[in-house]
Amino acid sequence: MGVTCVSQMPVAEGKSVQQTVELLTRKLEMLGAEKQGTFCVDCETYHTAASTLGSQGQAGKLMYVMHNSEYPLSCFALFENGPCLVADTNFDVLMVKLKGFFQSAKASKIETRGTRYQYCDFLVKVGTVTMGPSARGISVEVEYGPCVVASDCWSLLLEFLQSFLGSHTPGAPAVFGNRHDAIYSPADTMVQYMELFNKIRKQQQVPVAGIR
Repeated sequence: MGVTCVSQMPVAEGKSVQQTVELLTRKLEMLGAEKQGTFCVDCETYHTAASTLGSQGQAGKLMYVMHNSEYPLSCFALFENGPCLVADTNFDVLMVKLKGFFQSAKASKIETRGTRYQYCDFLVKVGTVTMGPSARGISVEVEYGPCVVASDCWSLLLEFLQSFLGSHTPGAPAVFGNRHDAIYSPADTMVQYMELFNKIRKQQQVPVAGIR
């Protein structure tokens, strides 16, 4: 596990999501990147059950339960602006038992799927973000394997991102600033995906269904 940057690639003008994905992957292949299987990251949103809020008009909290095919035995539970819990896959079963406290938000499932590419020390994943049957956007994840401290390799990551994203190259992820010289972890990647999915939801004006 190296240092990873997750970003959104805008859909090219006059192109569909799928056509833009194909343009990106073609660029990677021209650079010399080789296909290495597929990947999937998914996220389901839960909100605090009405019965736990009391009568003081408290706002419900959102929790995001996520999976990443790179870590098939793990499940990640994230609170917005809060901690990230890493558990085993039985956590999904636990959420069913906790339905008195957390309820699954309607139509909240969002995921990205696509192809993994290896280029020297970089692992690149270009995915199509979907909600239900509809393609909503494009995710780009780049991991630099030999390094585990973000501040030591961001300039190298940035240079590589610029080689195939051009003017759409992202700035440093917020999670990098929060971590400074700390060891990068898979949870940091999942925080970036949570932020990406929420950004795409807002762009599509599909709010997470709350308590009715």
